[in-house]
Amino acid sequence: MSNEYLLEMVNISKSFPGVQALKGVELRVRYGEVHALVGENGAGKSTIMKCLMGMYKPNTGTITFDGQERSNYTTADALNFGISMIHQELTPVPYRSIMENVWLGREPRNKYGLIDHKKMYELTQGVLATVGLNEDPKTLMIKLTVAKQQLVEIARAASYNAKLIIMDEPTSALTDTEVAQLFKIIRKLREENTSVIYISHKLDEIKQITDRVSVFRDGQYIGTEDTDKLPQDKMIQMMVGREVSNLFPKTKCDIGEVVLEVKNLSHPKYFKDVSFTLRRGEILGFAGLVGSGRTEVLETIFGIRKKSGGEIFLNGEAIDIKSSEEAIEKKLALLTEERRFNGIFPVLDLIENTAVANMARYTNAFGFVDNKKMKADCQTFIEKLQVKTPSERQKIQNLSGGNQQKVLVARWLLTQPDVIMLDEPTRGIDVGAKAEIHKLVSQLAGEGKCVIMVSSELPEVMGMSDRILVMHEGRVTGIIDNTKDVSQELLMHYATASKDDLQKAQ
Repeated sequence: MSNEYLLEMVNISKSFPGVQALKGVELRVRYGEVHALVGENGAGKSTIMKCLMGMYKPNTGTITFDGQERSNYTTADALNFGISMIHQELTPVPYRSIMENVWLGREPRNKYGLIDHKKMYELTQGVLATVGLNEDPKTLMIKLTVAKQQLVEIARAASYNAKLIIMDEPTSALTDTEVAQLFKIIRKLREENTSVIYISHKLDEIKQITDRVSVFRDGQYIGTEDTDKLPQDKMIQMMVGREVSNLFPKTKCDIGEVVLEVKNLSHPKYFKDVSFTLRRGEILGFAGLVGSGRTEVLETIFGIRKKSGGEIFLNGEAIDIKSSEEAIEKKLALLTEERRFNGIFPVLDLIENTAVANMARYTNAFGFVDNKKMKADCQTFIEKLQVKTPSERQKIQNLSGGNQQKVLVARWLLTQPDVIMLDEPTRGIDVGAKAEIHKLVSQLAGEGKCVIMVSSELPEVMGMSDRILVMHEGRVTGIIDNTKDVSQELLMHYATASKDDLQKAQ
């Protein structure tokens, strides 16, 4: 192995029943570099990282780390080598403290072999300081926002004194300020000669923070380039094998009558006096920082949360939905933000996941399920959305994130909704799958469906919406017609200023 490389993975192959996940791929990471790993969902990025972490055993190939060839090792061995990983889907122990989560399985002990809580508290304060997180180490993880849980994960990874840290979609739940803090941490790690493998679908971040980029496609290695010499268009072409000419294929369609009207909707904790209308054929974008109340508004309309005030009208009729079952009966659909926690049923197959919101349609008066009709309907949508799977009986947990998201979209389309609420529909999925989801959303609007789309990515909101509603700290600060004059700067102005501040400025 060259002295230049901390990590060298050569000719790595890995297969599962019915799937060849990796086909002789390679990955070389230098000492003290930030190395991007990109590709569509299903390209093999997660699989090669699991091989590196000792979670999978490769069928072929060699792994050399820090000058030594490593084989048949466990995840615990990988941590001891100096390899640490921050997973995209966070897995905290929710009802344990921050310090217990950081030192889980390696708690400092006193001379009697008992856990030294005082030392653990002090050590945790130190590692939290490295990521700029000012929280009491005794705070329960469940009381933290997703963003702060992410920062705890980063602190834990750094606490291993790792030589290589793998970051899988580390900014998916972070605000711009928190992203800036993360990049500061990454630059500090690089200065200390720690290497970082950075996996992300946000190509602007990759251009900003990484030194080199390796591209995978369909389980194969496509190439490695210096980041500053790789134009974004070429990177996308390497990832998808074709040019993605129109990432936001919003077609002009007729905007009809008001279907949904929300008046002064309030929740005692999350938002107050939210008002807007939604018309047939319209895509209404919801913008705002994480924690602004966007998700909670959608959940309240859908009956998951109880409103404390305000009114909701559907086709001119006042409604008071108290459960998701009622919402489905009223032809509402909600694609949730966290697909892993409140979207997919991981151990069920694609058909079961697709049909679960619509079982009444397949169950007769005696409680028997028409499996033949259910399978036929589900297959229609699985094919329509081009879900990549070896079989419709594949467990959904074995699919890539983008394909899981398509199955969830299929689930709600099967209910034949009039109002479709999409909460971060493209979070954590690749550029090719994003374009497909965007195309589908545009088609739905063209068919006369009403769409609300929450997104933290301003280019997505601007590229797909007819109007944009912006929230800040539970208040609507503006509803803007999406014209050529709308800019990211204008949206950020509304997203960071209260309604009172905006009124004073006028």
